[in-house]
Amino acid sequence: MADLNTLPGVFEQVGLVSGIRWRILRNSLRRKNNRWDLVGMIFAGVFSGALVVGLSVLFFIGGYTFLAKGRPEWFAFLFWAIFLWWQIFPIFVAGFGSNFEFTTLLRFPMSLRAFYLLGLGYGLADFASLSSICWILSMLVGAAFAKPSSVPILLLVSVLFVLVNVTLERLTSSILEKLLSKRRSREIFLTVFVLAMVSLNLLNPLMQKYGSEAKPYFLNILPYIAWLPGSLSGNAIQAGMHGNYREFLLAFSGLLCWFVVLTLLLWRRFAAQFAGEETSESAAPALVRQKARPESAIVIDKPGFLPPQVSAVYAKEFRYMTRNGFAFMSLVIPPVMVLFFTMQFSNLLSHNPNYKHWLHLFYPGMMAYMILILLSPAYNSFAFEGKGIQMYFMSPADFREIFLGKNLFVLTLVAIELLLVLSMLTWRIGWPGAPLFVSTIGAAIFAVVGQLTIANWSSLSFPKKMELGKMKGQRNSGVAIWTAFGVQIGLSGICALILAAGIWTRNLWLPTITFAGLTVVVSAGYGASLSALNDLAQRKKELLIETLCR
Repeated sequence: MADLNTLPGVFEQVGLVSGIRWRILRNSLRRKNNRWDLVGMIFAGVFSGALVVGLSVLFFIGGYTFLAKGRPEWFAFLFWAIFLWWQIFPIFVAGFGSNFEFTTLLRFPMSLRAFYLLGLGYGLADFASLSSICWILSMLVGAAFAKPSSVPILLLVSVLFVLVNVTLERLTSSILEKLLSKRRSREIFLTVFVLAMVSLNLLNPLMQKYGSEAKPYFLNILPYIAWLPGSLSGNAIQAGMHGNYREFLLAFSGLLCWFVVLTLLLWRRFAAQFAGEETSESAAPALVRQKARPESAIVIDKPGFLPPQVSAVYAKEFRYMTRNGFAFMSLVIPPVMVLFFTMQFSNLLSHNPNYKHWLHLFYPGMMAYMILILLSPAYNSFAFEGKGIQMYFMSPADFREIFLGKNLFVLTLVAIELLLVLSMLTWRIGWPGAPLFVSTIGAAIFAVVGQLTIANWSSLSFPKKMELGKMKGQRNSGVAIWTAFGVQIGLSGICALILAAGIWTRNLWLPTITFAGLTVVVSAGYGASLSALNDLAQRKKELLIETLCR
């Protein structure tokens, strides 16, 4: 019995848990939906790998050139680029990251040290970490070709730099996970984050206007960032290459201090999770007084000109949108981006009269951008239903009516956004002429209606559960994502060819007539598909309930 009560070694615990996770992943591939999801993620990995390989070539050239020209201090720029990527990119893709909850490892009997090592290993398996390590290796190979004697110093600094980054990234992710455990804080964070990202578009006009005045202030800031990991790594390599070992030890000690302090903080954070820290949104028990709701409030928000089943779904979709701050935020992005894009390019092109007519291409361009944002959720339209999906199969409503309600709500959003975007473009750029204006509206109607049938099929065939107000793991299935991109790229290409045909034939009304005919065709196809989708929903009933009710 004494042997049964003794835990295995730390590395043995890590190996056992990793083996269990691998078996869970392998067994999950028995489901057809998960296999298709894996295929979609493999395609995404191929394109991401191409990006990593392309940038690896640049880091190889940089490492070779900096040493060949005797400028080792320039390595600080490469380390800063990797540092910013490693720490910022995981925040960008927070909604597309792995849905694996790290604290679920606590159900296995393990020690705190094993839990800590698994946490670091999970951080090293992240895309940002893997790509950064590839770039560091490319930089080291380039430096080895230029000056083989520099490899020991570069390798020593790079290993410590990797440890600092992975520890800081895990600490940041753990803190954010705790701060964003509440729905309201997640929505506030996303709002501030999106506004900050959009505000980056103001940097170019601000630099053009105040760039010369801001340069002295920027130079004054440089000494204050010399103690950050990117600068310390560059300083250590510069001192090591020049034989100044006192400065090398000073910079290397600074990196080592970063690693020790971050390790202590991360250990304390993981210790709190290991002790059973609860970050649930559940409120403490309290007496709740139910307020009487007027009967008129139940009916007043349902469109009266629609059948009852369709209007009920329409009203439900509206309530989902108002409860989901992330979805509501996506409605603000297209008009704001119109403002910034026109600010960036209108001044540039208006100075040359020969290129002024190119400004009117903003109309179909922004239409395509807006549809890309608004139509993507339609490819997983049952994402927020959860256990409510069972009510659809028990209610006196066919999926034909359910899809009609959902699709009409999407069309309403697109119509409002299209009107707002076109109004802003007319204000910022000017009237493009009736042919292009009407053609843009016709192209938008054709592109939206043409996608609805495929989007409805994707919603039934590749469902993925999401939760209102949640960031982590909130993405469609891999196949749904690639289906949406493929269809939207294909329809955008068709619209571009039709608009170009009108310019080539000098018949500016030709696109409008063509889009009108195509809209009639896709509308007839959409109407005919509703009955088939109703039958498909019955065949996919078990898949929908199993996926959305977990």
